[in-house]
Amino acid sequence: MPDVIYEKKDFYAIFTLNRPERLNALGGTLMSEMEEYVSDFNDDVNMRVGIVTGAGRAFCAGADLKEMAERNASGARRQGGSMSGMVYSRSPKPFIAAVNGLAIGGGMETSLDCDIRICSTDAYFGLFEPKRGILAGYGIYHLPRVVGLSAANHILLTADRISPEQALAWGVVTEVTAPDRLIPRAVELAELIAQNAPLSIQGTKAVIQVWRKALMEESLRVGEWVSKVVLSSEDSKEGPKAFAEKRPAVWKGR
Repeated sequence: MPDVIYEKKDFYAIFTLNRPERLNALGGTLMSEMEEYVSDFNDDVNMRVGIVTGAGRAFCAGADLKEMAERNASGARRQGGSMSGMVYSRSPKPFIAAVNGLAIGGGMETSLDCDIRICSTDAYFGLFEPKRGILAGYGIYHLPRVVGLSAANHILLTADRISPEQALAWGVVTEVTAPDRLIPRAVELAELIAQNAPLSIQGTKAVIQVWRKALMEESLRVGEWVSKVVLSSEDSKEGPKAFAEKRPAVWKGR
């Protein structure tokens, strides 16, 4: 089975993250498949809007911590984080995240990379990286630009679970629907977008992305330095190991 199911419809495409046995974690071939399919979507003049959702009970559980623990145990080089895999904001066409279930870590960041986010009543969000001794990637840079500093600080510093109602109140999502209405509602939004002039939509997205990425280079320089300190620590290895072993982490602060 592919790690991403890519379905082209009349004027839109649905990208379904398809690793339900791993809660659609960003491992395996998922990111390489997504890159390939989004490239095809971008090149197809008939495709106007992309919809991203998940198979099973999860939208996306973020980084595959079991794979990360295995790499750490084998001494393999740490691979790029979730930011390196973001493809939706780079597309000239709009993407809608239809968040059907849990969206944590890189899963929440995947939804943030989309232009519009809606979720079902079964969904919840969180950037749990501090619980694992690591850092949120994309979320540190972009969440404050989406929801503002106060809400971003709450989400990033508490590493707490965010309910659909709280996500709506803070602007993480714009709508909450019943589970069986999630994809139909995403299609309705896609239809509204597709009624508009393609160049107007792409131009609007381009301008918004310039604002969203303003001063990003400065943020990335600071983030690179902080990441070197945090991700080379003993705690950064303890977090994924404790998760894989299903036990509380024992933090050393170094």
